Amino acid sequence: MRKSPFIRFLGGSVLAVGLIAAAPAGAQADAFPEGTEPLAKALERDLGVASGQADDLLSAEADARSVQQAAEEAAGAAFAGAVFDTRTRELTVSVADASAVEAVEATGAQARVVEASQDDLEAVMADLDAEAEDGVSDKVTGWYVDVESNSVVVEAVDGAEGLAEDLVAEAGIEASEVTVKEGAAKPEPFAAIVGGDAYYPGSSRCSIGFSVSGGFVTAGHCGSTGTSVRGSAGESGTVAGSIFPGRDMGWVRAGSGWTPSPYVNNYSGGRVTVRGSQEASVGASVCRSGSTTGWHCGTIQAKNQTVNYSQGAVRGLTRTTACAEPGDSGGSWMSGNQAQGVTSGGSGNCTWGGTTFFQPVNPILSQWGLSLTTG
Repeated sequence: MRKSPFIRFLGGSVLAVGLIAAAPAGAQADAFPEGTEPLAKALERDLGVASGQADDLLSAEADARSVQQAAEEAAGAAFAGAVFDTRTRELTVSVADASAVEAVEATGAQARVVEASQDDLEAVMADLDAEAEDGVSDKVTGWYVDVESNSVVVEAVDGAEGLAEDLVAEAGIEASEVTVKEGAAKPEPFAAIVGGDAYYPGSSRCSIGFSVSGGFVTAGHCGSTGTSVRGSAGESGTVAGSIFPGRDMGWVRAGSGWTPSPYVNNYSGGRVTVRGSQEASVGASVCRSGSTTGWHCGTIQAKNQTVNYSQGAVRGLTRTTACAEPGDSGGSWMSGNQAQGVTSGGSGNCTWGGTTFFQPVNPILSQWGLSLTTG
């Protein structure tokens, strides 16, 4: 494998991660979903958004989703990722070619010039993923593209510096370029039609992601294909498709008692209406619904992370600052009124915080040709 200058291991600490069990890109709609008041309270509680400013943030993020799409097209092969700042409400697009700055800024985004394009960084990710196909110690907890530092970050638990260096070396990266970011915890599984409601695959409990034609999407680790599931009120269904590890995606074909709806439970006596599945930017706020901890918010830190669970590596996850706990797996992630994904796993809890990863929803829809139920 080739050597790359774009891998960078950052000093500091990191928590290891565990599973939290158990229509293709939608058009932009209004920024304010049904159930805005509980959403605003969650943003104020979890992100420190000033009272009365949540609607302004959601509106700015809705605009940023459209601007990012235009900026990415304008940048072409020079595109190196985008970051939304919840404080300034600005979208910054990185480009690996200074000649693309003018075109990007014409879309309304800020532009900055960096060394590596998104394609360069994703090629490094592909090298690491390929090396990990034969298995990697779960003491190396994952790797992802960090847009803000324009690098690939690899994480490991305390004492696993050598294992992390071995992975990088075997992927064709010189050891002299590496410092390891270590942490204190090991991954562990958390196994424990309105999005966020509980359902039961066997003796475990997971959370519904989003309604689709014929059923709902959820996390793949919640149940293998053919698993019988039931809802809290006696509804029945069967896991019609499941991928885990590699990805963490699944869908349940609804049987008796379940009717798809375009709603997500906000756990404050109301519901949020799903309008589409337009992908939010790095840095944007995102909120999740789950049957253990209810509704919690955070920000998107990175996309396309590979997380190395004890059951195997899972690619393509989105990294967030939101909290989650056992039983929240499979639950809904929303940015404004746009569906983002389903809960996969993470570290920490909703008492002292942590890191949580979600499986983006659009690849699930594409995998099985499903249509998102929208309002």
